[in-house]
Amino acid sequence: MPEVVARRRLEWAEVERARGVRWGAGLLHLTDTCPVGCAHCSVGSRRDGPRVTDFGLFEAMLDGLCASPGLGVVAISGGEPFAERRALSLAARRITATGRLLVLYTSGVWGTSGDPPAWIGGVLRLASCVVLGGDAFHAARMPAPAFAGAVRAVVAAGAHLVCQVLDTPRERETAARALTEALGPGWSRVAEVRPVPLLPYGRAAHFLPPPPSAPGGSFGRCPIVDAPVVRYDGWVLGCCDENVVMGAGPPALRRRATTAAEVTAALAELRDDPLLTAFGRTGLGALTAAEPYRDLAGRPMRGICDLCGHLLARAQTG
Repeated sequence: MPEVVARRRLEWAEVERARGVRWGAGLLHLTDTCPVGCAHCSVGSRRDGPRVTDFGLFEAMLDGLCASPGLGVVAISGGEPFAERRALSLAARRITATGRLLVLYTSGVWGTSGDPPAWIGGVLRLASCVVLGGDAFHAARMPAPAFAGAVRAVVAAGAHLVCQVLDTPRERETAARALTEALGPGWSRVAEVRPVPLLPYGRAAHFLPPPPSAPGGSFGRCPIVDAPVVRYDGWVLGCCDENVVMGAGPPALRRRATTAAEVTAALAELRDDPLLTAFGRTGLGALTAAEPYRDLAGRPMRGICDLCGHLLARAQTG
């Protein structure tokens, strides 16, 4: 299959807009392996984590994803996608060959040499946006030259760079300083800093107390139910919540698939589900005004995902 260079650079605001359209963006979870092992990892990936071993199944998952209508933007994450040379190279080529724009999530661990192998440059040239971990937890595992090498490689490949850091003044300032050192004072023309909160999942769970409870009726719309996930190991998921991606969460959000046709059918079923559509449009709290869910309006919930589970379970039992 011929290599297709990404059609345009994507800034993070454009990625967010695509994710805000139902099935406008999707995610390929490529691996559970990561050689970095940051203490704040929300999915708890490990150096010895599961990885792609059944390439027949992986290609079926990839082909089914690429055959699904919509999904103008497809992201690839893990784990560390660059730990999977064969799978990542194949996925990047097939996704972009269908005209979709590619977003890559990476720790940048491959930047250590300062001159990454040719296959990595080939993958980067297909990307419209690369989200690079750049906070103190990553820095504790990787020397500054590795980060700078990854930054320069992404920019040289023509992708827009998003440096993702924890949302604190110190982290934002440190990231800006590192980007200035790597790219010069005009770095904001080709890169941006994206602050994100620490999520209470995976290895990061011990950093944060449990979220406070709130009445079910107080929750609004779900910001991630419009973005499906296809896993390398045969699962199609109705949202990109970390717990769901790692095998937990409501069973109604999960479909098993082993062929490309089953992947496409599962994605269509999840896309057309009226309750999941309402989660992203009307909002979960608003649904508790309806008779089948009215008792959930005042019930304490540990978060919007807790309410999601109750609503889906109630719908399945009629």
